[in-house]
Amino acid sequence: MSTSTTTRPGRSGTPQPPVLRGRAWVAPLCWFAVLLDGFDAVVLGAIMPMLTSDAAMGIDNGTATVVATVGLVGMMVGALGMGWLTDKFGRRKLLIGAVIAFSVLTFVTGFAQDATTIGVLRFLAGLGLGGCLPTGISMVTEFAGARKGSNATTLMMTGYHVGAVITALLAIWAAANTVSGWREMFFIGGLPALVLVPLMWRYLPESPDFLLSRGRTAEARIVAAHYGVEIDEEPERAFAGATPAGSGAIAEPEKTGAALLLSTKYRRNTVFMWLASFMGLLLVYGLNTWLPQIMRAADYDLGNSLGFLVVLNAGAVIGLFIAGKVGDAITPRNAAILWFIGSAILLAALAIKLPLLGIYVMIFLTGCFVFSAQNLVYAFAATNFPPKVRGTALGMAAGVGRLGAISGPIMGGTMMAAGIAYPWGFFGFAIAGALGGLAVSGMRTMRRDQRRDRSPDTAGSGSGTGMGASTAHDAGPVTAQPERTSASV
Repeated sequence: MSTSTTTRPGRSGTPQPPVLRGRAWVAPLCWFAVLLDGFDAVVLGAIMPMLTSDAAMGIDNGTATVVATVGLVGMMVGALGMGWLTDKFGRRKLLIGAVIAFSVLTFVTGFAQDATTIGVLRFLAGLGLGGCLPTGISMVTEFAGARKGSNATTLMMTGYHVGAVITALLAIWAAANTVSGWREMFFIGGLPALVLVPLMWRYLPESPDFLLSRGRTAEARIVAAHYGVEIDEEPERAFAGATPAGSGAIAEPEKTGAALLLSTKYRRNTVFMWLASFMGLLLVYGLNTWLPQIMRAADYDLGNSLGFLVVLNAGAVIGLFIAGKVGDAITPRNAAILWFIGSAILLAALAIKLPLLGIYVMIFLTGCFVFSAQNLVYAFAATNFPPKVRGTALGMAAGVGRLGAISGPIMGGTMMAAGIAYPWGFFGFAIAGALGGLAVSGMRTMRRDQRRDRSPDTAGSGSGTGMGASTAHDAGPVTAQPERTSASV
C-alpha cells in the first residue's frame, strides 16, 4: 500500500510520497544486494585459472595478482566514500546506485580485451562493491532495531557467502560448458540487477533514522508507522552523555562525518574498531586465498584442499546465525572478543596433524568463528554510532579493513614463497586473530538509556523521546539499550 502524505518536494516542486510497501521487503532486498556483492567480489578469483589460460589475453599470475589488488583498492575507496555519501544522500539511493554500478561494470568486463581494461573496470566496480555492504548494513540495522542489530547484520552477511558459493559452482559449470568460461561469468554476474534494481526502486523505503538525521521528521514518522519501527525524534540524546570508559566528557563544537568519529566521544571506539576490522578482513581474505595451498603444503591432496575451502565457508554461514544471536544477547563487543579469540585458538590448532575427518571438523569450526568475528565488528559499528554518522562509521570500518584484505593474501603468499606456509601460516593468522580480540577489548559499548528509567509521566509522551543520556560505566562496557523496537523486515 502507499500514502500521499509527505513533506519532501519532488524535482518539479510537487510533493512525492515516501515508498510504503509491504513490510517484508526490506531485509530480503538488502540480502540479495549483498549476495550480488559477494558474487561480484569473488568472481575474479573464481575465473582466474580460466583467465590466465586464455592465450589471447596474455595474462600471467603476476599480472592477475595486480588486477585483483586493484579491485580491492577500489573496494576500499568505495567503502570509505560511499559510507559518507549514504549519511548525506540516503541509504536507499546509495544502495540502489551501488548495485547498478557494480553490476553494469561487471557485465562490461566480459568484453575486455586486455589486462589493463579488466583492471580499470574492476577498480570502478570495486567502488560500488565497497559501498554496498556498509549501506546495506545501515539499512537493515535501522529497520530491525538496535536490540536485534547483531542478528540483522550477521543474517544479511550470509548473503555474501551464499553469493561466493554460487560463484564457485557457476565457475565449474562455465569452465566445462561455455566458450571462454571467464567472459560468461562476468555476463552472469551483471544480469541479476535487471530484476533486483526495479524491485529495490519500487519496494525499498528510506530509513526513518536517516530521514530524522536530515530534519525530515514528518516523512520519518510516516515510514516508521508503516514499517513498525519505533523512532526517537531526538536520537542524538541517546548518545549525548555517552563516552567510552576512561575518557572525560569534553564539550566540542558539533561535528559530522569522519571529524565526529575522531572526536573525543568516539575516537577510542573508532580507532580500535579500525584495528579490529583490519585484522578481521586479513583473516577472511588470507584464508580464502591461501587455505588450499597451505593444506597442500601439509601433504593433503588437491581434492581435499579445495574441499577444505568449501567447508570453511559452510562453517561461516552457520557461524553467522549463531554469532548474531549471541551478539544481541551479550553485546556485539563482547561476542566479537569471544569470536576473535576462538579464531586464534582454532587457527593455531590447525597446525596439528589430525585424521581427515578431524581436520574437516576443525576447519568447519574455524569458519564458524573467523568470518563472524569481522561481522560482529560491523554490528558494533551499526549499533554504537548515532544515525547521522552510522554510514560513515560502517564505511570507514570496511574501508580500513580492506587494507587487511590486501595484507592477508600478501602475508600468506610471502610464507608460501618462503616455504614456511605450513605450519607458520596458521600461526601467523592465529596472531592476527589474537590482535583482533585485543583491539575489540579496547572498544566500549556506548550506553543508551533504558525505557524503565523514565518517570511514569514521560513514559507515554512519544515514541522513544524525552530520554535523558548517561555516561558509560567506568568499570567496563554497558549493554546498549535501544530506543526502537524491531520491525518485521
